[in-house]
Amino acid sequence: MSEQAVKSNKTVKFVVTRQDEPNASSYTEEFELAYRPGMNVISALMEIQRNPVDSHGKETTPVCWESNCLEEVCGACSMVINGKPRQACAALVDKLEQPITIAPMSTFPVVRDLVIDRSRMFNALKKVKAWIPIDGTYDLGPGPRMAEKKRQWAYELSKCMTCGVCLEACPNVNEKTTFIGPAAISQVRLFNSHPTGEMNQEERLEALMTDDGLEGCGNSQNCVRSCPKGIPLTTSIAEMNKQTTKHMFKRWLTV
Repeated sequence: MSEQAVKSNKTVKFVVTRQDEPNASSYTEEFELAYRPGMNVISALMEIQRNPVDSHGKETTPVCWESNCLEEVCGACSMVINGKPRQACAALVDKLEQPITIAPMSTFPVVRDLVIDRSRMFNALKKVKAWIPIDGTYDLGPGPRMAEKKRQWAYELSKCMTCGVCLEACPNVNEKTTFIGPAAISQVRLFNSHPTGEMNQEERLEALMTDDGLEGCGNSQNCVRSCPKGIPLTTSIAEMNKQTTKHMFKRWLTV
């Protein structure tokens, strides 16, 4: 079948939303590439970069985008493909309807073309202290062991690659709100479950109890449906709701 496609000069059409600079207006350009078996959206963008000529034969500037691992691990190549936020490296042309539309994620400010500024997501992780604060100046040893049952579900949460897809899919994350989004909330659950990370669990819970924390969630559950890693984001949100409620009552009783 693939040989027949090559012999028949089969092509693939792309419509790319572009933007020359952050404050510029967006526009679209069409590209038509020769079909190759197994090609994905990233390989198509690479081909356009090597030969930036649109479908009308007019030379243009290379399309800008971000990528790194090319195997759905780094999260850098997130974009909206055929109306759905996802990883471009995992988007196979054979499984996409044509013309294939490619656009930057709208939740984040555009830097250029498909390159976006993810500061909102990283600032949310800073707000909830999504790290284990340890002194790395000397050998601390292997550290405390986690129970196997806890380790298994914690590992699922650790798969988060900060791709931003869940924020793009969430209707409550937009320019009118300061909601930190499902990724940061899930990371609170992950680091609060760690034997060392739990020493800062109250700080993280306090962060979730602010105006841009848990109360910003509208329970649309778009995040868990869109997550490329299948992370149980809504389960984490429910758990954090329970933990913050307990923390709130504990705080009242100790006043």
